Amino acid sequence: MAQQHLEPPTDSPAGPMSGDALAGYLRAQATEFLRSLRQHRENGTDAGTTARAKPRTESRAESRDVSRAGDNGSGESVDAARALRRSARRISGTLHTFRPLLDAEWSEGMRPELAWLSGTLAREHAYAARLERLIGALNRLSGAAGFPAQTAQDTGAPAKGSLTVGAAKAGALLDRQLTLARTRAHSAALQALGSSRFHAVADSVAVLASEVPLTPAAGTADLRPLAAAATDRLTDAVAALPLVTAGHPYNAEALVHGLSADTAPHPQDAPWHQVRLLLRLHRYACEVLYGEDAPIDVRLLRAGQALNRHRDAAEAAAAAASAARTPRIAPATAYALGVLHADQRHEVEAARFAFQQNWQKETVRTP
Repeated sequence: MAQQHLEPPTDSPAGPMSGDALAGYLRAQATEFLRSLRQHRENGTDAGTTARAKPRTESRAESRDVSRAGDNGSGESVDAARALRRSARRISGTLHTFRPLLDAEWSEGMRPELAWLSGTLAREHAYAARLERLIGALNRLSGAAGFPAQTAQDTGAPAKGSLTVGAAKAGALLDRQLTLARTRAHSAALQALGSSRFHAVADSVAVLASEVPLTPAAGTADLRPLAAAATDRLTDAVAALPLVTAGHPYNAEALVHGLSADTAPHPQDAPWHQVRLLLRLHRYACEVLYGEDAPIDVRLLRAGQALNRHRDAAEAAAAAASAARTPRIAPATAYALGVLHADQRHEVEAARFAFQQNWQKETVRTP
């Protein structure tokens, strides 16, 4: 299969791009990090204070208003945490791509801390999204319209009429496991945000917002060769993918591995996850070079969306397989989880096929 190469934007700068562009990008992301952190602290505190200060003698209407205000504060806190992760990822990725132009000791010490922070803050949302995905798939496979654990009490009708017993119990088991994991992730995120490790990261980002530790050679160095190297790593990784296999609608090997006793991630998934990370680094490098005026590559945008679906489906399939290994569950529950696992592995294959189709298209950009 012919290798698809990425083409730089036709309106790329003619002259060399020095470290000033890199410093400006890092300062902007550091400023966004600090702004999101301040917003997260303010909204998180306001929501908690509102809930604690609610008087016991208030009317129902006032109670609903206070609750709605707390929900809005919680939603803004979630948005702030998402923006915090977004800035942390961009700073970390930029330090990786352009590390020859940055102070080596500072950069190598900063990157793993930003990765730790981003990963810690992302887990709670990931567990919630995974549960929603799996419950939705169970409902679709069984022909139900609501959560298996909630159908009976919400509709007033017995769940057995619209759901099999196995699907209902599988949904309840997934709900218990993933809700517990989400709760633990939430506690871990709160502990992380209050830890001395996080404060050290925040202090380093605050320094970065005003002073970027560039090397002496960064002032005259050209950023484009380093960005091109990131692009080459992406194209090489895509060339190593089994795109021919991705062109077929069925991959029995992945199903067999997922239902085996081996709890390790499927070996087929790792290269695709790596391509997703490399595509992200390529996108960040383009942001450094071209800023907000860079044209959007529709092909890469859709390829990235397919890789996101691939990751979500692979992790959901792993969660279903893990639940199926729970000791002493009923055969009907295990069967429903097996069907759910197979469904998510088919979603993985569909995402790979979508990536293959988008990657092989000609580059299309929008102004």
